[in-house]
Amino acid sequence: MKSIDLVIIGGGPAGMSAAVAAYDAGVRNLLILERDSHLGGILQQCIHNGFGLHRFGEELTGPEYAARYEKMAEERKIPSLLNTMVLDITPDKIITATNAEQGVFRLQAKAIILCMGCRERAKGALNIAGTRPAGIYSAGTAQKYVNMKGYLPGKEVVILGSGDIGLIMARRMTLEGAKVHAVCELMPYSGGLARNIEQCLHDFGIPLKLSHTVVEIHGRERLTGVTIAKVDENRRPIPETREYIPCDTLLLSVGLIPENELSKTASVTLDRVTNGAVVDQDRQTEIPGIYACGNVLHVHDLVDFVSEEAEIAGKSAAAYIAGENAAAVNVALHTDGKVRYTVPQRITRQKDVTVFFRVADVYRNVTVRVTDEKGNVIYARKKIKVAPGEMESVTLKSESFAGVRELRFALEEN
Repeated sequence: MKSIDLVIIGGGPAGMSAAVAAYDAGVRNLLILERDSHLGGILQQCIHNGFGLHRFGEELTGPEYAARYEKMAEERKIPSLLNTMVLDITPDKIITATNAEQGVFRLQAKAIILCMGCRERAKGALNIAGTRPAGIYSAGTAQKYVNMKGYLPGKEVVILGSGDIGLIMARRMTLEGAKVHAVCELMPYSGGLARNIEQCLHDFGIPLKLSHTVVEIHGRERLTGVTIAKVDENRRPIPETREYIPCDTLLLSVGLIPENELSKTASVTLDRVTNGAVVDQDRQTEIPGIYACGNVLHVHDLVDFVSEEAEIAGKSAAAYIAGENAAAVNVALHTDGKVRYTVPQRITRQKDVTVFFRVADVYRNVTVRVTDEKGNVIYARKKIKVAPGEMESVTLKSESFAGVRELRFALEEN
């Protein structure tokens, strides 16, 4: 069994950024394990632009953004094993993996960074009535077919869900000559970024039907149409609003789930809201020496923020390997329901911390307020608009939570 100081599982934007940051912080004995044939992760199929504005100050496509980090890794001669599947991680940081050249092998790591990304929620989780014909794809699968394989899944399209991938695929399918009849969203608000709604739907005249869902699938061998319906405030379909739309393709953009099967084998505690690990400000899980970052931790809007978070994990892992990480405080972060979750979920060191959070609904003209266990206000930002599709953040100064055991994040209407 080979000993390695730092093993990074996943060679997407999070994995590469974490590796570069750890190398720059002094770690030389490190390794990236990636199950695909190339580094880059999901960015390989995201050929649209909009990446890198925060990180590099210019607009890049997904492959261009990935290439920047690949080049950084190559310049530092950071080793990676491609086509390598990690099978198991133990709490004492023993990794079991397999590939065609080495068969099944094991690695003993001093620290591990989890960067496995996320997967799409599939049709089976939706309980839509009807048959199981060909022509139903997750939006990411359709994106790979179109952008990497050169196949067009269909010509008459309905999209269920208004996540960013679904919005981007509405535009992509239109540009490839397909007719997108509608984007249906169960919630009364979109789950995607405002810029994607504007650039992908409004600019192409594609209707966004909020508070609508697909209630029935038609067709036996191939999809022939779907029936959609408006839903009430309890998200139940209203029968008299049923509408049949003929189509040969249904794309599902109904949520992303952090890929935490390996985290479970390592006994990492998961957050019930994010479906990712419970972490501190260094992105360290409750198991010392195991870190998580990127979409495996919580689903991000922008890859720039993934890289930023991975950099934190890489530097922190390097400090842990060097024996520098010592917990000084223990502050638990709680939310009020309007704020769905925070990352990190706890603070263990007395230093300035940026806390990311998402909200449960669209709120206009509200105050984000952070209080301690005694009700003292330590942070407040007034008159802001927040939406579930866009991640928010606040930066807390270290002196503001000195001696505090709990912090509560709440939204208050002005």
